[in-house]
Amino acid sequence: MEKRNQTLGEFIIENQNSFAYSTGELSKLINAIRLAAKVVNHEVNKAGLVDILGAVGDTNIQGEDQQKLDVLANEKFIQTLRKREIVCGIASEEEDSYISINSSDENHQNKYVVLIDPLDGSSNIDVNVSVGTIFSIYRRVTKVGTPVTMEDFLQPGKNQVAAGYVVYGTSTMLVYTTGHGVNGFTLNPAIGTFYLSHPDMRFPKAGKIYSVNEGNYIHFPQGVKDYIKYCQMEEGNRPYTSRYIGSLVSDFHRNMIKGGIYMYPKSSKANNGKLRLLYECNPMAFLAEQAQGKASDGHNRILDIQPTELHQRVPFFCGSRLMVEKVEEFIAEAEQ
Repeated sequence: MEKRNQTLGEFIIENQNSFAYSTGELSKLINAIRLAAKVVNHEVNKAGLVDILGAVGDTNIQGEDQQKLDVLANEKFIQTLRKREIVCGIASEEEDSYISINSSDENHQNKYVVLIDPLDGSSNIDVNVSVGTIFSIYRRVTKVGTPVTMEDFLQPGKNQVAAGYVVYGTSTMLVYTTGHGVNGFTLNPAIGTFYLSHPDMRFPKAGKIYSVNEGNYIHFPQGVKDYIKYCQMEEGNRPYTSRYIGSLVSDFHRNMIKGGIYMYPKSSKANNGKLRLLYECNPMAFLAEQAQGKASDGHNRILDIQPTELHQRVPFFCGSRLMVEKVEEFIAEAEQ
């Protein structure tokens, strides 16, 4: 079979034995995420036709305005994962606390917890800009068969067994890793099937794109300001190109394909940055490292950070390895 003609289902089955714990449970879990992604994709694509645009009038645990599609996507993913009875716990960026899943089977052996950002960049929906879903999967650390605890969710990113994202754009793609490289699958909307379209995705070692909200420039630390000026200088293969969509999934996806760096540093307005460690930074860092890129908080490897809170925020620099190392140099120099 031509590798690029593989469906996501066929790919999962063929590669199941490469999982650290090959019981079929993780395969079923990824299949459940695939199903929920197709449902959310359908809702996103009809957003201009039905009353699911705009804010609902509430805020989430982060104090951010909830969009109608945030709520819908959150419900769809949680509902799908609950019904499949293959996880023991779920944590969502849209929920105050984690959800413990009690299976109808009293002897259930469910081992996995899922952390999810159901609709990243949802404020862009109203203007028809790409948005996405980010997911992260861990094996629980507490005893199987008992209710999950906070300890199961507050694990460092290096413990992830799988992570990925879905980008809802001109085409819908599901990109994921189980620790054996990164592969991308594109949805054929005519038959509702994901096909392998981007095997073995990798960041170029260096790139020419930097992605950061330069409207916050005045609030950034000096090292980040210095790096942005470096990107803009005419020297060698510079100046770099500034590209910022405002949707982490979309910016990350472009930079992985073309080469670049995504930055959301701390600032005088947000001392720990804006992005959530568990729902955004850890899964994207896992993907980046599996695609031979790098992810850092400006000083340390993202995947080594020990979480202390479910909705913890951290500064985030992610992308082509040489570009991330260069911004780390500028930050270190400015702090000396």
